[in-house]
Amino acid sequence: MRSKIKASEKVNWPVTILLIIGCITIFFPLYMTIVIALKQPSEMTNDIAGALALPSTFSLSNFAEAMRVTDFWRSLGNSLLITVVTVAVCIVLHSLAGYAIGRCMAKSKFYNLIYLYIVSGMFVPFAILMMPLVKQTSQMGIANRFGVIVLYVVFYMPMNVLLYTGYLKNIPLALEEAAYVDGASTWYTFWKIIFPIMKPMHATVAVLTALGTWNDVMTPLVIMSGTNINTLPLAQLNFQTQFGTNYNLAFASYLLALLPILLFYIICQKQIINGVVNGAVK
Repeated sequence: MRSKIKASEKVNWPVTILLIIGCITIFFPLYMTIVIALKQPSEMTNDIAGALALPSTFSLSNFAEAMRVTDFWRSLGNSLLITVVTVAVCIVLHSLAGYAIGRCMAKSKFYNLIYLYIVSGMFVPFAILMMPLVKQTSQMGIANRFGVIVLYVVFYMPMNVLLYTGYLKNIPLALEEAAYVDGASTWYTFWKIIFPIMKPMHATVAVLTALGTWNDVMTPLVIMSGTNINTLPLAQLNFQTQFGTNYNLAFASYLLALLPILLFYIICQKQIINGVVNGAVK
């Protein structure tokens, strides 16, 4: 009897209840998305019971139609190209910038100012920059996928430099000093010693950057307008018209677009927590 009482006392009910509510909050929209994607338009009703009910027959016809309407493979290719190139360039350039700034901040106030200047970019909303960027990219002839990639690399620089700089503070200088004693250059030391050590932060930056790039609508919409080049989020706008939204096809398309980024997150998840925790150290 005492063991049961002690076991019940160890349960943190407030936290448990919050976790249950959080799980419901996450899984309920996912359940609705899957159910609606499998239903036919004739099964859609306005009452809650009808919306929650399982489809009478499970069919993948909505997925096939959604792929046709969005020109899925071409849109997927554009999204993959933009996301993969953006993530790769961000990891290389932002890790270099974070390393240069992080190692020189203690030696010079100039690098502290550069760090604050770059990080302050997180507080500038895209709405303020949107129209000037549209004009500039058009005049420079990069109102295309290349221009979108360049903008993404700039947009995610503040957050990524913040993470890399914080993570570098956990890497002892003794490693670099030993490499210098052995005759290694700064360039060689970074690529052969520091860059591999920052693997957890690379995974964190990759996931955060990929999520933002993959799901973004506004930047490709305003930059690539009129080019007939669609990413998946842009192609999904076809389901919304002035007369309504085809929820069955839209939700089927959302699930198709979710799979690649979900798979990428599952691959990188082992490194993410370590990277976020260490990168947050000041």
